[in-house]
Amino acid sequence: KDVQKEREPHLYLSKEEVKEKIQSYNSSVTDKLKMTLNANGIYTGFIKVQMELCRPITVQSSQSQGRCAHSNNETAFYLPDGCVITLHISSTNTVREVIEALLKKFFMADNPAKFALYKRCHKEDQVYTCKLSDREHPLYLRLVAGPRTEMLSFVLHEHETGEVMWEAFSIPELQNFLRILDKEENEQLQILKKRYAAYREKLEEALGGVWKPG
Repeated sequence: KDVQKEREPHLYLSKEEVKEKIQSYNSSVTDKLKMTLNANGIYTGFIKVQMELCRPITVQSSQSQGRCAHSNNETAFYLPDGCVITLHISSTNTVREVIEALLKKFFMADNPAKFALYKRCHKEDQVYTCKLSDREHPLYLRLVAGPRTEMLSFVLHEHETGEVMWEAFSIPELQNFLRILDKEENEQLQILKKRYAAYREKLEEALGGVWKPG
């Protein structure tokens, strides 16, 4: 029943209940990101999403920055660690719409089907991560949990390796990923070569000292 309440919030909260929760929520806000209840019962507010992506994203080359590989008019590059995006959404927006909005904000050309939104909850000194279904409403979850991100936060991940929909990637994207992997492989190879060259030099010096006459 609790899961069903999260999936279909408008069937379980009256307008008065929503109003009370929003008043309580806004009284606890410390960053000015308050919620607003409209006359039609729909409310708007803000959520913050942590971008925790392992694979490079694809954007239009004119918008790209950072370490990248080019192909035609698109560029693949890695987002910096710890990137957090603030979105202004409504209570009717679903998880799928939030993912699409995140991609749009970054000018990302990636297929939304490659990504999943997770909620991260803290209970009794334990951290729980749960993948949200496309039909759930993130702002409702934010309202119920309150404004404290240590109680509930949102994280964007790629689908797990076994869930990756490779057919959602275009040929230019796959080619960009291969270029990046080749570059990283070469960089790691050079690091290993330097490390072993230094190790060999130290061994030769040690052997020279051992066999040195007198």
